[in-house]
Amino acid sequence: MVDVDVLVAGAGPVGLTAASELCRRGVACRVVDRLPARLPYAKAVGVQPRTLEIWDRMGMVREALETAVPLKGQLLYVNGEEGPRIDLELPPEVPYGFAALPQYETERLLEELLTRWGGRVERDTELLSFEQDTGEVRAVLRLPSGATKELTARYLVGCDGAHSAVRKGLGLTFDGAALPEEYMLGDVEVDWDLPAGYGIRSSHVVDGRTDDMLVCIPLPGDRRYRMSMPTPPELSRAGREGPTGSDPVVHGLSGEQGPLPGIEHIQAVLDRLSPRPTTASSLRWSSVFRISHRIVGRYGRGRVFVAGDAAHIHTPTGAQGMNTGVQDAFNLAWKLAAAVRGRAGAGLLESYSAERHPVGEEVVARTLRHARSGIASDPDDPATIMLREAQLLVGYRDSPLVSTDGAPYDGPAPGDRAPDCGGLLYALAAFPVRLFTLLRGREHTLLLHAEHEERAAVFDEVAAASVRAAHGLLNTCVVLAPDARAPVLRTPVVRDSLGEFRRSYGARDGEAILVRPDGYLGLRTTEADGPEICAHLGRLFGA
Repeated sequence: MVDVDVLVAGAGPVGLTAASELCRRGVACRVVDRLPARLPYAKAVGVQPRTLEIWDRMGMVREALETAVPLKGQLLYVNGEEGPRIDLELPPEVPYGFAALPQYETERLLEELLTRWGGRVERDTELLSFEQDTGEVRAVLRLPSGATKELTARYLVGCDGAHSAVRKGLGLTFDGAALPEEYMLGDVEVDWDLPAGYGIRSSHVVDGRTDDMLVCIPLPGDRRYRMSMPTPPELSRAGREGPTGSDPVVHGLSGEQGPLPGIEHIQAVLDRLSPRPTTASSLRWSSVFRISHRIVGRYGRGRVFVAGDAAHIHTPTGAQGMNTGVQDAFNLAWKLAAAVRGRAGAGLLESYSAERHPVGEEVVARTLRHARSGIASDPDDPATIMLREAQLLVGYRDSPLVSTDGAPYDGPAPGDRAPDCGGLLYALAAFPVRLFTLLRGREHTLLLHAEHEERAAVFDEVAAASVRAAHGLLNTCVVLAPDARAPVLRTPVVRDSLGEFRRSYGARDGEAILVRPDGYLGLRTTEADGPEICAHLGRLFGA
């Protein structure tokens, strides 16, 4: 007899994402975190467009848009001279831009979402150890009183950071190394007249080598920034902290091993590197931090999984870490929910590592390369670099979960991100909706496209058979071409009134496109009434 379906260790953005999605699907989930309260630190600040798309599907993008501030680009200065401005511009069909949001605000929004779904965070509660067999995971928790308690779960998800107890308990490798540099962080206000919404990167270079640097990321507020810069010798943690035999990982904010940066330390760097004479004030928090680059050999074993910093850590270049972890959790949650319901086909849970581990490897390697050589060293064209930094190019074409009929595509292939499009019109509505609105909060969605009324004649039968094959874990929708006659169908119908769906997807007459809960294509087939759809769904959810 298990106590809970899923135990989530860690209530940062990654753990809260996993827990919220599980609770939304009706999975009994408990979230524990060893800290007594959220930390008031603006650690992870950058929010990528792909993360906003995920928050759209989760139902919290409005709150994020009302709380975050736009990141418009970056101003570059070398030895006091202004360099070319980087503007963060994306194609018009991408619905969201780059944003800045302090991590404590991200956690607040996600925790409020979790509460709306009936979940809560059990604070000051630490996962001490666990063991698993083929049927359950037995975990030992330390409670706020100091007492210990055993809890039995079907699955355990470790979102417990760089020093993860779950990763250690699984005995997973965590290959990589620490970088020698130490940095200090500070959350301050300044009085310069630089344009709002732009990050600042100012460096001092001698003989091609950078020996001093200031990086400022805008935060909500008037001329408020999270600033990072090299640590002066008097604040260095060298000799005060470092790897030990039990935990060789050096990564993240320092604890109480030494003095914290004061406003005077930040002002000294501003005096050297600020593009304008300025005075720092209102220091909210500060710390010293170290960086490592590491990744696990696999993202789980048996009934236990790791996500976020428990699986991969790297330099903060490009604000990839938290965003990658949120995608880990989102990928895993719908698969765990299917498993809890007894509807996970062979290999569904194993696909989590198969899909996300290559993504983690790429992010760790790319951020390390950019930290050492700069983003200008990237060989790709600027548009591709921008899309990759926005995490819009993440895909799973090599995943064991995707299927294709082998036909060439003018749009996204199975495994690619499902793009948004507008102009979808319900017969009863006087206004169009976007595809992402249609997909919001749903499980798998089967989109059936017809250029002519005759091709849609079989769609009711296709939809019904597909829902049965998915054991009900499927939504269906017919997308009609702008000038197609509307047939009488039981399946919901929208009209592609502007032709954007047809253009964005290269949709063919009579085609079926399956969109996964995490917003990636799982299947495309021109034979909607053939066996491919039901066979694919059977592999996902079992017979």
